[in-house]
Amino acid sequence: MLVCLPTGAGKTVIFARLAQLAQRQVLVLAHREELLQQAKEKLEQALGGQRVVAIERGGERGADDAKVLVCSIRSLHEERLARVIEPRDVGLVVYDECHHAAADDNLRVLRQIGAFGPRWTGTLLGFTATTSRGDGKGLDEVFEKIVYSRSLPELIEDGYLSRLRGFRISTSADLTRLSSTGADFREDELSEAVDIEERNALVARSIQELARDRRTIAFCVTVNHARNLSRSLNTLGVAAGIVHGAMPAAERAAALAKFRAGALQVMCNVAVLTEGFDDPGVSCVAMARPTRSEGLYAQCVGRGTRLFPGKRDCLILDFVDVSQLSLCALPSLFGVPAQLDLRGEDVGVARKIWQQIVFDYPGFELEAGTFTLPEIQRRAASFDPLTLETNAEVCAISANAWFSLGRHGLGLFFERRPGAPCEVTVLSRGARGKRWEVCFDGRPQERFSTIEQAVEAVDYELSRKGRAVLASARPEASWRAEHAETLRLALWRKVVGR
Repeated sequence: MLVCLPTGAGKTVIFARLAQLAQRQVLVLAHREELLQQAKEKLEQALGGQRVVAIERGGERGADDAKVLVCSIRSLHEERLARVIEPRDVGLVVYDECHHAAADDNLRVLRQIGAFGPRWTGTLLGFTATTSRGDGKGLDEVFEKIVYSRSLPELIEDGYLSRLRGFRISTSADLTRLSSTGADFREDELSEAVDIEERNALVARSIQELARDRRTIAFCVTVNHARNLSRSLNTLGVAAGIVHGAMPAAERAAALAKFRAGALQVMCNVAVLTEGFDDPGVSCVAMARPTRSEGLYAQCVGRGTRLFPGKRDCLILDFVDVSQLSLCALPSLFGVPAQLDLRGEDVGVARKIWQQIVFDYPGFELEAGTFTLPEIQRRAASFDPLTLETNAEVCAISANAWFSLGRHGLGLFFERRPGAPCEVTVLSRGARGKRWEVCFDGRPQERFSTIEQAVEAVDYELSRKGRAVLASARPEASWRAEHAETLRLALWRKVVGR
């Protein structure tokens, strides 16, 4: 079973309570040092010090009679895991940050525990803030079902997490030549594109001007990127430090202690604070690392969502580079168009306004560009589906009166005989393969890989029906003057579901 909750929702507290209720011994599997210690502390609080909580990692061995054993999954090689399991009666296995579970060696650990065996009498329960992985592997081969899930907007609205405000800062860094394969950018290419003096200076100035005295976490691509951004911040008089995975544990702990104490205002980090870092006082997150991965973006933003006395909200700074690919930003995390510039406004409020726009103006779409919320509201109020422009490539290959149905596809009307119009649609039915489906009067005919192929196929069929039918499909056909707009609006409403 799997529980999916946003960062800051109290996943550790929940499984600590489950461990308290468990009748048999409990194994907790975790990856990072910070997660191990955090889990141990919460478990000790839940168990009231009456039962033993032990850690299994490196040279540290947990007592056989420990009620709960918190394990570093990286330490559980086959022989060691056998020694851990043999003397214990394990009834509950908790996998923290279980989106890692699909990796081969992690699956090996779960198989050796017996979690997938037909005779296993225990329960495997995973906790994560994201069910997506960077390598595209699914979690369905590990977990059978999601038994509980709450979204970030829901928990913010209910008052369990901090409200989020956002700023969109455009940079001149060019990501257009980066590899587009995989779920995210290659780190070496990304670092070369964004770790430049001009961009680091812009990020540093933005943090200084917008975050002001807020304690800030900046997410970077590489160690050098973190060092260079930290240097830019310190040059402006903003106290900044860095943490990364290759740092000795004691040195990393010391740097984080300085950050918590307020000696450092900004912590530049590389793949360390995305998981298991619990510091509710953080009230600004600077995304100096662009990403296409919604899971990674959500984990980064989650570092600032915890509630804290005196904390009104958390500020998210999105640094948006030049790219033809879709980059994650705070609005897109809430189901709002990514090109929305919040200008420091509350994304929860923007989400409600956008939902109302979608309801009031079905089919409304934004063209390319950056817009403020008032601009989107004005455009929606004047939206007319009949003014949508038809794809230029379609116009170049067809003389027929094709019209746009927005992101859904294209439409065309012709007359089989005078006074008997026929409806043709080319609609998107998926993201890959032969996604463009041709229908005549709602009846599917065939699918094509590109919209141009679909248009050419329809035009060819019309040409076979005779000159009169083909002439009725042209923009200048006389019957259109009276009926075309009414037919187009009716088709639009049918396609968008209104």
